[in-house]
Amino acid sequence: MKRSRKTGILTVVSGFSGSGKGTIMKQLLEKYPDTYALSISATTRTPRPGESHGKEYFFVSEEEFLAMIENHALLEYAQYVNHYYGTPEAYVRQQLDQGKDVILEIEIQGALKVREAHPDTLLLFVTPPNGEELKNRLTERGTETEEVIRSRLSRAWQEAQGVEAYDYLVINDNLDECVEQVHTIIQNEHARVAGNHELIEKIRAELKGFAKGE
Repeated sequence: MKRSRKTGILTVVSGFSGSGKGTIMKQLLEKYPDTYALSISATTRTPRPGESHGKEYFFVSEEEFLAMIENHALLEYAQYVNHYYGTPEAYVRQQLDQGKDVILEIEIQGALKVREAHPDTLLLFVTPPNGEELKNRLTERGTETEEVIRSRLSRAWQEAQGVEAYDYLVINDNLDECVEQVHTIIQNEHARVAGNHELIEKIRAELKGFAKGE
């Protein structure tokens, strides 16, 4: 996915379960609906209360998910807490071509797979200010058993070992400030020289007539 000035930026947002990354993405899209598109992942886990197919996730069976892998229909996929998660590729490509900045909210295994396949992908990692706050958020959510919470905290420790692979660390302490920080980081990527070669060449061509001796 080579980026030009008119195409969107592919951004992967990861974070510990309970870090608030989903809430950040929701508010970002509500505040800047013409700028961003959130990729909807496919998953084999069951819906949580309030979730619906085609909105938060595409909820599919394991057999359906394996067929998507076989048909190369996923940008990335990974297994997390006994369930599969993956990103349908066609939607992502369509939104980028339309100039939308596409955000993938996926875990660390998938993020690294996307970066490996598409090196210009922007990687952001969201975390609470400390580990105790993460535990409190998981507990207060009230949707999971103590066993699942312990599993997620154990998984968070493992994920913390790979944070250095990301471009930016976003500390979710104040939600409004965090949303604006993520927006600023992504939009600043549009100004990178590496992503503006076509514009640079155009300016050079226009200035050539002013060169000394021309």
